[in-house]
Amino acid sequence: MVSGASRIVGESDDPAENLALDEALLRAAPAAPVLWLWRNPACVVVGRGQKVYREVREDVCAQDGIPVLRRASGGGTVFHDRGNLNVSLVIPGPVDRPLEAIGSLMSDGVSRLGLPPRLGERGLFIGDAKLCGFAVFRTKTGLLAHSTLLISTAAERVGRYLTGPSPDPRPLDSHRSEVASLADHGLRVGLEGVTSAILAAAASQFGPLSTRKPDATERAWQRKLLTSRYHHAPWHAEGRQQDAPWTPQSV
Repeated sequence: MVSGASRIVGESDDPAENLALDEALLRAAPAAPVLWLWRNPACVVVGRGQKVYREVREDVCAQDGIPVLRRASGGGTVFHDRGNLNVSLVIPGPVDRPLEAIGSLMSDGVSRLGLPPRLGERGLFIGDAKLCGFAVFRTKTGLLAHSTLLISTAAERVGRYLTGPSPDPRPLDSHRSEVASLADHGLRVGLEGVTSAILAAAASQFGPLSTRKPDATERAWQRKLLTSRYHHAPWHAEGRQQDAPWTPQSV
């Protein structure tokens, strides 16, 4: 177990602000693990190097007022809404098996909810249906591993905004899987119950977590990232930031 681990509380109604804070928690180079559980309003989030037109039904998103954003990590495109819990885990220093870090946490948390999870490629499955997706982003100081956990989001809603499998697949395209939420598996547990399970899993892995708001360094990084990326339209459309102060590695 690691002493000094903390849990961040608080989220914004602006998905861009949340994505900026997600990355800022890593950029701030914490000395101990940091966990953040958060939700976005309805939006689509593509992976770092993905092409929006290959991943997203842009006409349907525009019709329904669903914004399309880009995150710093790799991995596949996901749909966020209030029925989906985002789990962000920052671990300082080198991590040999980055996807296992988030996979272990999410597997333990889902097991505590009474379901039998199966770890697969970049995600957690119940039977053949995907429940959680994983993505990772690394810097010289540490690792950001994050996951989406479907609590009550309907699979039909996910499919409305994301494209199907491509007839000419490319390396960065999402690997589409059948998805099913906790509710689809008959587990009628609210946000509080899911949060408690994930926190218990994190405490088992890292020891007791103190609870705090983002500190001054994390907020400073969030503001910088909002300017260079998350409030900069070309970042979301094409992956072009306003300046290029970093050379990140993402998977």
